[in-house]
Amino acid sequence: MSNHSGTVSSAHSTSSIRNSSTHDSLEELAEVFQTEEPEENEENIVWVDWEGPKDPENPRHWTYRKKWSATIIVSLFTFISPVSSSMIAPASPNVAAQFGITSSMLIAMTTSVFILGYAVGPLFLAPLSEIFGRTRVLQLANLFYLAWNIGCSFSQNKNQLIFFRLLSGLGGSAPLAVGGGVLGDMFVPEERGRAIAVFSLAPLLGPVVGPVCGGWIAERSTWRWVFWSTSIVDVFIQASGLIWLKETFAPYLLNRKATHLQKAQDAEKGETRRYISIYDRGNARSWKKIFAHALSRPFLLFRYEFIVQLLGVYMAFIYGIFYLFLTTLAEIFRIVYLQPPGIAGLNYIALGVGMFLAAQTNARAMDKIYVHLKHKHGGKGQPEFRLPSMVIGTILLPIGLLITGWCSEKHAHWIGTDIGIACVGAGLVLNFQSIQTYVVDAFTLYAASALAAVSCLRSLAGFGFPLFAPAMYHKLGYGVSDTILAAVAIVIGCPAPWLFWKYGKRIRESSKYGRKAAGIANGAGRNLGSPVAGKG
Repeated sequence: MSNHSGTVSSAHSTSSIRNSSTHDSLEELAEVFQTEEPEENEENIVWVDWEGPKDPENPRHWTYRKKWSATIIVSLFTFISPVSSSMIAPASPNVAAQFGITSSMLIAMTTSVFILGYAVGPLFLAPLSEIFGRTRVLQLANLFYLAWNIGCSFSQNKNQLIFFRLLSGLGGSAPLAVGGGVLGDMFVPEERGRAIAVFSLAPLLGPVVGPVCGGWIAERSTWRWVFWSTSIVDVFIQASGLIWLKETFAPYLLNRKATHLQKAQDAEKGETRRYISIYDRGNARSWKKIFAHALSRPFLLFRYEFIVQLLGVYMAFIYGIFYLFLTTLAEIFRIVYLQPPGIAGLNYIALGVGMFLAAQTNARAMDKIYVHLKHKHGGKGQPEFRLPSMVIGTILLPIGLLITGWCSEKHAHWIGTDIGIACVGAGLVLNFQSIQTYVVDAFTLYAASALAAVSCLRSLAGFGFPLFAPAMYHKLGYGVSDTILAAVAIVIGCPAPWLFWKYGKRIRESSKYGRKAAGIANGAGRNLGSPVAGKG
């Protein structure tokens, strides 16, 4: 075995297995795959692992520059898709006029149906990324989005447009499904907050930039340029991903390594050992079982993980508020303040300013707070240490809703309305970043599937809220409608961080996945009893 020094572990070696996050994650994987395979002859198996604790091929040990290059590229993927989701909103009157759409619900659906794709896509794309790797799923799904986004520009009737928007949303959901997992693969908890703060800003800032650009396109050109422009930008993002974005999912990387070693041995026609990734120890190895368990994982997480259910409901509400705002702001400034589409679209900048300032502040604070609380609690990190910024977010959100609603209702100066919009944006970002980081910390290796489970309800709300918003605002007015939303935000949101802080650990530890997450967060992995060969 001298040719593979430090690379593989023989089942009959005498050294002890390394106690690392890799093997902690292995335990989690082993519990998820509950179907055992028939026992094999352990004497013929070589377990493929990393080349020591600082292997540069391990994404956790990539250089700072390489990690942040991947973070920026994934964030760009996560930015362009949400831009497409909302960019059509200011041009929806033009679309309605061309296709003869008179129903306010159908007009809103031309925007929000894209988000329906976000609800369905992650449930399949996230687990597929845990089989075929993050980057392959991300890039193929992005090509699917690109094709149907171009198709939208050639739509000849409302049915084609709505259907093509749904399909492009399915492909565009991949960055939201996979991106959080990519960051969890690369960053340790003490570094993860800033990376996720940057990443999670993209799906919120994208829908803000979209209407600003869409407003000017609607005023100066055809609505079809909404889709042509986003497709052109996406081509450059796709090219950058193909060149610079490398695979990050550890089980996939070690499976690929094992395959290469197996082929090299088979070519020599000497030894008859089987090379298997250390992540596959005790797991089902048939493709049928791997697919069955992987594709069911988001559904199982949502079915059995109470923490995922709670976060999913709250995330659904704040995301619904977000897309409700996106589809109604242009109307407020056109009808109440009598602004042309291009100028009305500029008010989305207020939402972006609130989001950007909150994200930048939180990016710097989140990891510092985490490290401080970790030291305060004896060096043991917990996902709940991500919650302090959520407290501020749950306060800013209802305040912003009240300011926006009543300034619009009373025809106050547009600056007052924009201040309220900025507060809403800041509240949304603080909540979104805290929840996203909490989920990644809590579910580590399976962050993609956990985020997919949380995002399903979120995206359904993003699809549904804009459909009833026009009727609610027209019947009740902006002031009363936003007061109702603010009241719900207070009732649901304000107790949430306190309840998670007090009971979050207990809830996580009451389930199989929660106990595993707690062990990983505390660095308390068990020795699996499989010895590692230091050298052949």
